[in-house]
Amino acid sequence: MVIGAGQAGLSAAYHLARQGFAPGRGSVVLDADAAPGGAWQHRWRSLTLATTHRVHELPGLPFTPASEDLPAADAVPAYFAEYERRFGLDVRRPVRVSAVRRTGDGRFLVEADVGTWRARGVVNATGTWTRPFVPRYPGQETFRGRQLHTVEYRGAAEFAGRAVVVVGGGASAVQLLGEIAPVARTTWVTRRPPVFREGPFGEEEGRAAVARVEAAVRAGRMPGSVVGVTGLVVTPWVRRALDDGVLTRLPVFDRITPDGVAWDDGRFVAADVILWATGFRAAVGHLAPLRLRTRDGVIPVEGTSAVGEPRLQLVGYGPSASTIGANRAGRTAAVTLRRLLADGGLARSA
Repeated sequence: MVIGAGQAGLSAAYHLARQGFAPGRGSVVLDADAAPGGAWQHRWRSLTLATTHRVHELPGLPFTPASEDLPAADAVPAYFAEYERRFGLDVRRPVRVSAVRRTGDGRFLVEADVGTWRARGVVNATGTWTRPFVPRYPGQETFRGRQLHTVEYRGAAEFAGRAVVVVGGGASAVQLLGEIAPVARTTWVTRRPPVFREGPFGEEEGRAAVARVEAAVRAGRMPGSVVGVTGLVVTPWVRRALDDGVLTRLPVFDRITPDGVAWDDGRFVAADVILWATGFRAAVGHLAPLRLRTRDGVIPVEGTSAVGEPRLQLVGYGPSASTIGANRAGRTAAVTLRRLLADGGLARSA
């Protein structure tokens, strides 16, 4: 049983088939969305393939878009749909999983809005898009302007002529500042000074980043931001934003007022809009009945196996929460389940 049909879930389903768990009775993918595409189908229209971090192709099928100027929300879902068709993956949607429980015979019971399944093993690939994170600051409820998270962002035009405070130090914050600054008065605030990386991000740096995140998740700690390890890559459009002064950053404010944000040193910035580009948390609430989370809300993992419950594989989680990491994790999860479950399929309807 695979829960989620984004990059990680499709990669896992592909590799499960190659480990002998044929689509259908052998393995089933449950996806909450009504159409293929994972989180990509919900991204803002102005996000093109050229302005994303690289979209890594899924195993077995090259990603060959007609143009880098295509909206990612069109190109990637189309690629995912073709992937499902090409490899005959049994993806059932829309199916919203509400709980995963252990049964008395050593299996899992997967409960959803359209039925239940019994599974010998579960690959959880639910990602983070459905759990946007907004931190709390004193006075937040008094703000008279608009507050929104990046999941609600649709385009810069709606902010024309307004004062916008963008909160967050990741790639999304930088991308949105570049879009909004030409039409609005922007202020960028982050908890830590941003680190910009000139030149390509190589394999050695990638391994170091993954190792650091793996160590945190294995110990049951929150892994922190990937950008905190990798830095912000200076693409041509990021270079333009730096040269134009758009990416001049202030330390994060101490409180929010009805008309803006304020610091304890007396500084104040008026704002009509606060845009929270503050990331996401893993969508694993349906796994709560398994009682695997630490006090920090993290499920410790070793490789892709949940510590204490190796028949539960987590992909697109912690160190594999990236497109290239998800590909590798999908194969690891499939091989691990093949080793644990000697014969038979993964799941069937209860």
